Amino acid sequence: MPSLRGKVALVTGASSGIGLEVARQLVAHGVGVGLFARSQAKLARIAGELGNCLALPGDITRYEDVEEAVRRFEAHFGGLDYLINNAGVGLFKPVHEISPQEWAEVIGTNLNGPFFATRAAVPLMQKRGGGYIINIGSLAGKNAFAGGAAYNASKFGLLGFSEASMLDLRYQGIRVSSILPGSVDTPFAGNTPGAAWKIQPQDVAQAVLYLLQSDPRVIPSQLELRPSQPPRK
Repeated sequence: MPSLRGKVALVTGASSGIGLEVARQLVAHGVGVGLFARSQAKLARIAGELGNCLALPGDITRYEDVEEAVRRFEAHFGGLDYLINNAGVGLFKPVHEISPQEWAEVIGTNLNGPFFATRAAVPLMQKRGGGYIINIGSLAGKNAFAGGAAYNASKFGLLGFSEASMLDLRYQGIRVSSILPGSVDTPFAGNTPGAAWKIQPQDVAQAVLYLLQSDPRVIPSQLELRPSQPPRK
């Protein structure tokens, strides 16, 4: 099992929920972590609490912000081994009620954001001779539902982006995988945490660790996570 100690990772959407727990678990395994999210105050506090972290405030929908964050990350850590594309937004309305601005926000965050981060990060991984990109998708990337037009489109697109990226990068020693969770117990999209039946953020973080510690000869291209006992319909 490959050791993670001494590696460095950039985590987007790192100020809460899944991203924060992924960062926490990585630091606990000896990984230096760049924390990318919009809130500078939150990131500074988290970096102080976790240690071995660099706060990188920015907007994932702006390529110039992502590019600057990656530049600062390299200057601080000297390279990049792992990219965890986690930043996401949920907006759920019937298709004819979604405004163009709302559509742009969902696609810009959930699909353009992972592309921007991947585009900026790959050259650093090439310098290292390899790396790992993990895209946090959703079961909504395979299963459409009413009110999910924007979200489904972004997550279906992310899955296709991830699979194509894997084919582009595998011979450069860069593995690409997707994690597709079902319902996760976070404040995402206005949810109130506390539902014990839901997947917990630490479950997703454990899946990230599993992928990073898997043998480099394999690429687990998709990892689906479902609650074991959701409410009966």
